Amino acid sequence: MSYIPNTDVDRAKMLEAIGLTSIEELFADIPEEVRFPALDLPAPLSEMEVVRLLGELAEKNADLDHYACFLGAGAYRHFAPAVVDYILRRGELYTCYTPYQPEVSQGTLTAIYEYQTMVCQLTGMEVANASMYDGASALAEAALMACRITKRERVVASEATHPEYRQVVRTYTQGMGLEIQDTGYMRQDARWGQTDLAQLRDLVDEETACVAVQYPNFFGVIEDLEAVGEIAHERGALFVVCADPIALGMLKPPGDYGADIVVGEGQALGAPPNFGGPYLGLFATRMKHVRQMPGRVIGQTVDAQGRRGFVMTLQTREQHIRRQKATSNICTNEALMALAATVYLAAMGKGGLRKAAELCYHKAHYAAARIADLPGFEVLSEPFFKEFAVRMPFPPAEVNAQLLERGIIGGYDLGRAYPELADTMLLCVTEMNTGEEIDRLVEVLGKI
Repeated sequence: MSYIPNTDVDRAKMLEAIGLTSIEELFADIPEEVRFPALDLPAPLSEMEVVRLLGELAEKNADLDHYACFLGAGAYRHFAPAVVDYILRRGELYTCYTPYQPEVSQGTLTAIYEYQTMVCQLTGMEVANASMYDGASALAEAALMACRITKRERVVASEATHPEYRQVVRTYTQGMGLEIQDTGYMRQDARWGQTDLAQLRDLVDEETACVAVQYPNFFGVIEDLEAVGEIAHERGALFVVCADPIALGMLKPPGDYGADIVVGEGQALGAPPNFGGPYLGLFATRMKHVRQMPGRVIGQTVDAQGRRGFVMTLQTREQHIRRQKATSNICTNEALMALAATVYLAAMGKGGLRKAAELCYHKAHYAAARIADLPGFEVLSEPFFKEFAVRMPFPPAEVNAQLLERGIIGGYDLGRAYPELADTMLLCVTEMNTGEEIDRLVEVLGKI
């Protein structure tokens, strides 16, 4: 079946309109060796055959609900009230994109305005945008924003920040002449996993645009944001924090520690870990930096009759108005995922969010305490929120294979990103993990 039903006559008319005679002529500027590559594709199928094939492939997927999951590392299983999915599936919201015409988009604009308000309350910042792609690209955009504001070309990021986030920052900035510098984390038992403040102090200088840390960091450790912020601000650099929104239900917000830009991954706010997406990038800053913020901002106003209404106040991105003066090439506002986060936060309320965070904290510490009692196992992270690193007497890949055979999805093998931690696994416990699941995990680990 075809989703672009152009006939040969249609194609001939389009080519004629642009002064060409063939498809080959249209693509003549593409190097010949890559112009029409041979594709090893199966024969075409009818709609009925495609439906059958997709059904067969879907049956091969394992039902996550049948497994106890202790894998985090950036994608998390958190409870989402049923109202979130119900609201998202409403037709007038399910297909929403960019609300260019405020007079017919008041519902969408209202929801985004509420989203921005909640993100500001959560992070302790003064203004938030209407969301971004994901946490990784939000961090990259924060680094670029800091370079624009300070007119400096050096970014310092803690090695305890998600390794894939740091790689995205490098991808975003390649070719710009910017320097991306990682600063180490502590290996000592007392402060294991925290950003090495002494090394950070040596790295940050008058050429540094920003210092970026994660809160809690990739190892689950709760960073000393006050100390990091002081080091950044002493040299005139901006302080960027990549925060877990669930953790902010019980931890002091980054804004209270002097953060200049706060970003984060909002997937945990009402969206399941759905094979990598769609996700949601949180982005908030101080009002004085608002014109350098990527994306767009929804604002409140009044119409000619004095009635309250909502409009797109700032659109400082590339699309349709800024061109070379744009602050970003982000072309969407992830409105559907922002709506999910809005409904989630409204349904949970401050008390519900704090309860979810406390459950994560206490369940994770219960699991860590029990694992630490096992011979040969050592819990490294402290203080931590819902994730913690465990040094094991066996290779993590081997442990995970045996856990999976027993219906348990294990943790993240830290050796994948940190060669020095080849014997260490990052485990995650959320409010979704029951006491029975934790006990079963400990029991299996003890028998490996």
